[in-house]
Amino acid sequence: MEGQEVDKSGLKADVMERLQGIFRDIFDDDKLCLSPGTTASDIAGWDSLNQVKIILACERAFSIRLRPREINGVENVDEMVDHLVKAITKER
Repeated sequence: MEGQEVDKSGLKADVMERLQGIFRDIFDDDKLCLSPGTTASDIAGWDSLNQVKIILACERAFSIRLRPREINGVENVDEMVDHLVKAITKER
């Protein structure tokens, strides 16, 4: 059980790193730094269109399917990472 937590923690760190790359591509900002508490209001241009782009890019990057209803309800990047980790581990 303890080993699974370490794996999940490592997966979460990997997802966060890859998500930052996705955000940098979508927002065309190589200096953009995400933190777990980052919200849409913290990033200029994070609107509904870019939200869709983020979701589609995540689906491609992680080879998963996301339910828009679930992912659109996230409050911050940490919640998004949690949803991605859940979807990734479900697909395995």
